[in-house]
Amino acid sequence: MADADMRREAAIKRLEAKRGFAVHAAIYVIVNLLLVVIWAFSGHDYFWPIWPIVGWGVGLAIHGWMTYFQKPISEDDIRREMEKGG
Repeated sequence: MADADMRREAAIKRLEAKRGFAVHAAIYVIVNLLLVVIWAFSGHDYFWPIWPIVGWGVGLAIHGWMTYFQKPISEDDIRREMEKGG
C-alpha cells in the first residue's frame, strides 16, 4: 500500500472517530436534558440525574480523549513492538 493511501486511510479513520464522538456527545446532552426535565416535573427532590450525568460523562470524557488526544500508532511503534517479540 502506498504512503499516500495509508495517510488517506488514517485520515478517514480519524474523521469517522470525530463524527462518532460528536454523535455520542449529542446523545449525551439530549438524554441528560430529558432526565433533568423528568426530575423537574417529578417534584424537585433529590437531584438523581447527577448520577447518569457524571457516570456517562466519565465515559464521554474518555471517548473524547481517545478521539482528540491519543497519539495514533505509528510505523515506528509497530516496528519496536515487533522487535520485542510482542
